[in-house]
Amino acid sequence: MKAVGYTQSLAVDQADALIDMDLPKPEAKGRDLLVKVEAVSVNPVDTKVRMRSVPEEGAYKVLGWDASGVVEAVGDGVADFQVGDKVWYAGALDRQGTNAEYHLVDERIVGQMPESLGFVESAAMPLTSITAWEMLFDRFGLTEDSGGTLLIIGAAGGVGSMMTQLAKRLTGLTVIGTASRENTVGWVKSLGADHVINHHQPFTRQLEKIGISSVDYVASLTHTGSHVAEIVECISPQGQFGLIDDPDELDVMPFKLKSVSIHWELMFTRSLFQTEDMHRQGELLNAVAEMVDAGDLQTTLAESFGSISASNLLKAHALLESGKSVGKIVLSGFAG
Repeated sequence: MKAVGYTQSLAVDQADALIDMDLPKPEAKGRDLLVKVEAVSVNPVDTKVRMRSVPEEGAYKVLGWDASGVVEAVGDGVADFQVGDKVWYAGALDRQGTNAEYHLVDERIVGQMPESLGFVESAAMPLTSITAWEMLFDRFGLTEDSGGTLLIIGAAGGVGSMMTQLAKRLTGLTVIGTASRENTVGWVKSLGADHVINHHQPFTRQLEKIGISSVDYVASLTHTGSHVAEIVECISPQGQFGLIDDPDELDVMPFKLKSVSIHWELMFTRSLFQTEDMHRQGELLNAVAEMVDAGDLQTTLAESFGSISASNLLKAHALLESGKSVGKIVLSGFAG
């Protein structure tokens, strides 16, 4: 089968940073589904793993987590899916990725694809939906009755785009997103944010201008290290702070005076440790699909980069590393 992977960690401007490969078609066993991949999207985790995870000599790594496709075969332990099902999912950190014609995935982290979307639109959503959902409802413990204020730092990105929508549809929170360019400000507003502020300017001063003295929840999705001082200043006493990125350093002591709760969110934790509630990811993807079909959520697809190939994936990685991407980048099918 065709696939795209790498054998050594190289900068994105190196031609061999990603390479086209021909690999054996995997076989479904146990609780695994064999999915014929129709479309994939690219996430910051792809670029991070490419640079940090070095394959052993003679080995390779296939990247990619988000996928939409059709179940080709099922293992003998599969209970909830059958051949022909259209599915979407975000994969597992400790397995080969979705940038391949066929991919193995545990059924517990798979959902039925929205009926109202095609493969390309669907592939943009799983990883960011899971991350946003887990931050809001598993880490912050929000419910539909929750009120107060939520500040989303990096609201125009993939996770921020989903978090904005989920918070507005499923809670009573006032949502403030951050964005810095005209097109990203417009994007965040279109997703339902009540207010948008600029993350390159002091938070508290901008919040006061819109009548908000402090925020109860802060979800920092990018460049957390450079925003810590602003977060400490604007978060409410006994507020909650969550992050998903990888700051070089994170000094939590400044949060002590306000008794702030600090949460890490990594959507791969459940699959990596085979937790008892691993099936929750499949359930929440089904819930998101129902919301999409009801018209309550929209795809965060922003750009389609053509077929799944090394050259096109390198272009996607380069855009992500530039920090200028909006929404999600999707690729579909294999050339030839």
